[in-house]
Amino acid sequence: MHPRSSKTEENIIGAISAGAVFILIGTVYVTTLPTSLWDKIVDFFKSFEIVKLSDTLSLPAPVSPGTHAAVYNAAFQFCIGLAILQVILLALRLLWRSPIDKTSETVGNLVYWFGASYLVPTFLNTATTGTTWFAFWAAIIIVIGISMIARAIVFFIKKRV
Repeated sequence: MHPRSSKTEENIIGAISAGAVFILIGTVYVTTLPTSLWDKIVDFFKSFEIVKLSDTLSLPAPVSPGTHAAVYNAAFQFCIGLAILQVILLALRLLWRSPIDKTSETVGNLVYWFGASYLVPTFLNTATTGTTWFAFWAAIIIVIGISMIARAIVFFIKKRV
C-alpha cells in the first residue's frame, strides 16, 4: 500500500471543501422555504441606492436595510456553515500535515467566517439602519485584518518550531 501524497491529500481537502459549499448553499436555500430566498435576494439588490456619506464619499446601501431579515438570516446560516467547514478542514490539514501556507490560509478563513457569523446577526437584522449598515462593513474590514494577522501568527509559530 502506497502512502498518500500531499498533492492527493490537498485534492481531497479541495473536493470536500467544494462539495460542502454546494451542500451548504442548498441547505440554506431549503431552510428558507416556503419563502423564496432567490426573490428576497433580488429584492435586496434592487433596493440599493447610492448614499452620500460626505462631500467626497458616496456608497451603495439598501433603501430600508431593516426590511431584509430573510437575506440576513440566510447570510448568517451561510457564514456559520463555512466557519464549521473551516474547523473540519483545519483538523484534516493538521492530521495530514498540510503545507504551512494551506494551514495558515484555513486558520485565516476560520477566523473570518466565525467573525462574520458574529457580525451578521449583530448588525444586520430588522433594526438595521443606514448607520448600522455601514458600521457592519467597517466591522467586516476589521475582521479581515484580524484574519490576516491570524494567518501571520501561524506562519510565525511554524517558523519558530
